[in-house]
Amino acid sequence: MIRAFLAVVILMSACLATPARAQDAAAPFDGDLQRLAEILGALHYLRGICGSNEGAKWRNEMQALIDAETPSGDRRARMVAGFNRGYNGFQQTYRTCTPAASVAIRRYIEEGSKISRDLTARYAN
Repeated sequence: MIRAFLAVVILMSACLATPARAQDAAAPFDGDLQRLAEILGALHYLRGICGSNEGAKWRNEMQALIDAETPSGDRRARMVAGFNRGYNGFQQTYRTCTPAASVAIRRYIEEGSKISRDLTARYAN
């Protein structure tokens, strides 16, 4: 399931890559990208405390998303803030892996996969 999620994120990143926009205006899918960034931040923290031994895998996925989308200014700041919000929100709540943290991981992987599939279906060329 995690591999499928990663594949969809990478595919979506490649499909959403667009030329720079005038004044870096918000794209119609920015809300979804911000939510995906938040999910990636949460997974980066939660998978780490739950002993997944993935290192920076989820942070690297976020970087790949930023690299593909190439946002600048406020758009980039919002994406980074979403990632940090996801990470920090769970860092304040969980110090060790719990059954609830495992449930959150599963739900976020499912939600992230759905967002990625929907974005790809809606905006891929």
